[in-house]
Amino acid sequence: MKILHTADWHLGKKLDRFSRFEEQQKVMSEIIEIADEHKVDLVLVAGDLFDHFNPTVEAMDLFYQTLVKLSKNGERPLIAIAGNHDSPALIDTPNSLARANGIILIGQPKAVVQKFELAHFKITHSDEGFLEIQLKNQNFPVRLLHTAYANEVRLKQYLGENKETALNTVLSEHWQKLTHQYCDEKGVNLLLSHLYMNVRGKTLLEEPDSEKPIKIGNADLIYSESIPKQIQYTALGHLHEFNNIGTDERPIVYSSSILNYSFSEAGQQKYVVILEAEPDKEVKFEKIPLKNGRKLERVSFTNVEEAAIWLKENPNSLVELTLETEEFLKAEERQKIFQSHDGIIHLIPKIKPSDIRSNKQEKINLSLNEKELFRLFFQSKKGQEPNDELMDLLNEILSE
Repeated sequence: MKILHTADWHLGKKLDRFSRFEEQQKVMSEIIEIADEHKVDLVLVAGDLFDHFNPTVEAMDLFYQTLVKLSKNGERPLIAIAGNHDSPALIDTPNSLARANGIILIGQPKAVVQKFELAHFKITHSDEGFLEIQLKNQNFPVRLLHTAYANEVRLKQYLGENKETALNTVLSEHWQKLTHQYCDEKGVNLLLSHLYMNVRGKTLLEEPDSEKPIKIGNADLIYSESIPKQIQYTALGHLHEFNNIGTDERPIVYSSSILNYSFSEAGQQKYVVILEAEPDKEVKFEKIPLKNGRKLERVSFTNVEEAAIWLKENPNSLVELTLETEEFLKAEERQKIFQSHDGIIHLIPKIKPSDIRSNKQEKINLSLNEKELFRLFFQSKKGQEPNDELMDLLNEILSE
C-alpha cells in the first residue's frame, strides 16, 4: 500500500505582517495532486495543522476543504493529529462530520477513536492511542499508534520533577503495551506523532525560529529508542526541515513543513513523503519536493541601485534585505527599495564603520544644547555628521 506523510501546515500563519494564505492554498492543491497522482491509500498529517489555537475562518475553511479532497470524500482514510500549535478541543470538535468523509481527527495523545465503517474501509480495533484500519482493497490491516502532541497537561498526568525521563518512560511503556497487544507481522505497523524527538547521544536538532519551542531544557524531549521494534515507519511533525533520524530499515521521519516559515529556513526545500509498506517488510519511502510557495531570501548590498536591480530580478521571493551604507537611508532611497519589490519583510539599514574614528576620548561640554550634544554623540559613534533628515527628526522629537 502507499501512504502519504505530511506535517506542519501552520494554516493561517503570517511572516511578520505578510500573509502566506495564497501560498498555502496553492500548496494544499499541490499535495492533493500528489496524493492522487501516486494513488495513495492512506494520508497521515502529523500535527501543527493551524498556527494558532483560534485560527481564522479562512484558515479553517482551507483546512476542511483540503481534508475532504485528500480523503476523496471517504474513499481514502485520512488521519490528522494535533500539534503543539493546535487546540485539541478544536481538532476534536467536527469528528462526527469528519468521519462521514473518511477523516479521523485526533486532538489528545491518548484519544480513543470511535469505530466506524464506510464503503472503502473500516476501523476494526480502537484503544487509547491506537487504531486498526482495514481497507477493502487490501488483504492486511494497518495498525497505527497515534500520539498527538503530548506534555504533562495534555496527558493529564503528573510527571514529577524529572520530566524528561518521565515522559520518555510514559510514552515508551504505552507504545510497548500497544504493539505487544496489537502489532504482529500480519499487518503494517506505523507510529504517527508530533513530538520533539532526537537520537540519544547525538547533537540535538534545532527547532526553527518560527516554532513555539516545546523543549525547555530537556523537558518534553523524546528519544528514538522509545519507539517499539515492531514499528516499520514513524511519521513525525514539529521540526520544519526534512530529516530521517532513524535508519533506512526503520525510518523515523520529519517530513518538513509545507513552506519556509522563517528566515532561519531560507534555502530549505520542503517535501511530502510517499512510502510503500507491506507486512513484515522494510518500507520504501520517497520525499517529493513541493514546488509552490515563495522562496525566502536573506541578501545584503552596499548600494541602493544594486539592491533595486536584484529585487526586480527576483520577484517571487520574500526578502530580508540588509543595506550597508555610509549614511542613513534617505526617504527617497527607502521608497525606491520598496517600489522595486512587494515582498520585502525586513529592511535592515547598517552603517559602515568609519576609518576616521579616533580612539582618543575627548571631554564633552555638557552645557551645550541638545542638538549640539546629539551631533557630537553621533559623530563619536559613527565617525560622521548626522544628515539633515536625521536632524529634522530630532527637531520634531524635541518640539514635542
